[in-house]
Amino acid sequence: MKLDSPFFDRIRVKPGDDRQRRRTALNGCQWPGCTAEGTHKAPKGRHQEGQYWQYCLDHVKAYNQSYNYFAGMSDDAVYAYQKDALTGHRPTWRMGTKSDQPDERRQAFAETARDQGMRDPFGFTAEMGGSFRADRPEPDGRIVRTLERRALEVMGLEMSAGAAEIKARYKELVKLHHPDANGGDRSSEDRLRSVIQAYNNLKQAGFC
Repeated sequence: MKLDSPFFDRIRVKPGDDRQRRRTALNGCQWPGCTAEGTHKAPKGRHQEGQYWQYCLDHVKAYNQSYNYFAGMSDDAVYAYQKDALTGHRPTWRMGTKSDQPDERRQAFAETARDQGMRDPFGFTAEMGGSFRADRPEPDGRIVRTLERRALEVMGLEMSAGAAEIKARYKELVKLHHPDANGGDRSSEDRLRSVIQAYNNLKQAGFC
């Protein structure tokens, strides 16, 4: 761009003029008894968002050291404010409470999901009127959680498998996938590791 271009002259801001405008816009420091220029802004505080004091450098430092936005608020009020801040202080509601479906339909859906054995690890349908557990007990009375359920699937077992069946299946899979049983072939080592991990998870959970 040519520096002597008339277009450039129209859009540029002359440093001298800019500094002069800033100086004329500044007020004196609002700290009691201070006559220096108010070169720095400091927030006035809660319920006065967007409003500022004008302080000199020394007094804005002193103000910031003692500034506390939550001054005068109880611990519960501070916690509630911080919780609301996670959503930008916008209103939220529990899942399903704003649904256009009648309560009867939402209740019927929750009951159907429960009767059909639907798993609900986050309790969403419970908020809609359901009352079933996230981890439902198997017929033998034990509770099969997600981790144990996946471990049984890795080992190819039913959810009702007992300790003896789990141990027998573990020995069978180790022999099947161990490199020594495959002439040194290590292609199934990943499968072997997953079986060992699954067995350890079941053992820690008291399944075997």
